[in-house]
Amino acid sequence: MTKNNGHLIKSVLAGSIAEELEIEAGDYLLEINGEAVEDVFDYHYMINDEYIEVLIRKINGEEWLLEIDKDYEEDLGIEFEQGLMDDYKSCYNKCIFCFIDQMPKGMRETLYFKDDDSRLSFLQGNYITLTNMKDKDINRIIRYHLCPINISVHTTNPELRCKMLNNRFAGEALKKIDILAENFIEMNGQVVLCKNVNDKDELVRTIKDLSKYLPHMRSVSVVPSGLTKYRDGLYSLEAFNKEDACMVIDTIESFQQGFYEQYGLHFIHASDEWYIMAEREFPEEERYDGYIQLENGVGMMRLLKDEFEEALDKRTSDLKKRKITLATGKLASGLLTYISEKIRDKFPNTDVNVITIRNDFFGETITVSGLITGQDLYKQLKDVDLGDKLLLPGNVLRSGEDVFLDDMHLYELADKLNINIVIPENSGKDLLEAILCEDYENSTYNEANFVYVKCYNNRNKGEQG
Repeated sequence: MTKNNGHLIKSVLAGSIAEELEIEAGDYLLEINGEAVEDVFDYHYMINDEYIEVLIRKINGEEWLLEIDKDYEEDLGIEFEQGLMDDYKSCYNKCIFCFIDQMPKGMRETLYFKDDDSRLSFLQGNYITLTNMKDKDINRIIRYHLCPINISVHTTNPELRCKMLNNRFAGEALKKIDILAENFIEMNGQVVLCKNVNDKDELVRTIKDLSKYLPHMRSVSVVPSGLTKYRDGLYSLEAFNKEDACMVIDTIESFQQGFYEQYGLHFIHASDEWYIMAEREFPEEERYDGYIQLENGVGMMRLLKDEFEEALDKRTSDLKKRKITLATGKLASGLLTYISEKIRDKFPNTDVNVITIRNDFFGETITVSGLITGQDLYKQLKDVDLGDKLLLPGNVLRSGEDVFLDDMHLYELADKLNINIVIPENSGKDLLEAILCEDYENSTYNEANFVYVKCYNNRNKGEQG
């Protein structure tokens, strides 16, 4: 009997190798090829072979040694109780712009956890500062060639980085980028810009320094720091204005063409917020390099607009009467207003009302829809004629759940407002279909692209289609 405690298996995917071998939820993975599995890095590396031996401890205590022939990169179909197969590594920095430090007290405990785990960078696209990584971690990334690794750089000035992260080792940690690049590890970078701190000449320096890692560093996004009303006792930061945004865009765009001509990548990208703040048109699709920084808010608006227009062009017009309300944050309200006007032009009987939700919970300077709370939605919509249904952006909810940041459930909001709520996926086609579709339960459109919650007056609480 092995003394290895192993990793608890949460579920087994239907039709997978694991199911065929009668591996079940509740079993433990002990070893692969005679070696203990430390975490998800080891797991993904060890299963990438055409023949592997897997040691499983069954629920009844028996140990099965399974010999498996498979395709080289074929997965076993196992999901573990812990996604990382290990504890998460928390962040020990005290960044001057950290959003978690700007949240009010009394919220859900998990919202205050700061992760800085390189494994989440590989698995989920999270950004890491490198200050939490030891030589062992870097060596494992190189050995397993795990990429892309997403790095929160913020500045390449070592002294300034120490100041911004409140970590005396933060400047030294930048040398890890050199090691990753020398070993051909693909990376993406992020710069959270703080006014009069790492902008202007410091931004130019950062862009030039990071461009030396091309093509191994594929992209760098520049996003403005988010400032809530809960900043008492924190570093004094100013909000950017229209003039600042224009300057940031001009700086970034002055580099893009040169990088593209040399590397086939525009490399440095301004997030959508800058273009909205500057009241400028979003760049054309080609300048987003395949939307490589989409999750950082780079190109979301352009992609949504283009997808919507393509879908609208293909949609047959009708004379059905509809009244729909779209609620969103200030950042996206301009684009959604444009979309509502386009819909009314083609569907004259479709009344789409766009309501911009002011963020009272975090403060009016927070304009992204992903930080809208259930209580702000209720307070600002309760006296409005919402029509037939209310559409909300998908990022208002916790991933995979029906809960807002303030712990209000989606069905609670539907009941309070006495309205059916639809949350489409983030594509422009899904948005159009969510507006025009009337019967979700009998719709021929892919129902997986919607969360549909009927209010209590129409259906039992919480039942979703």
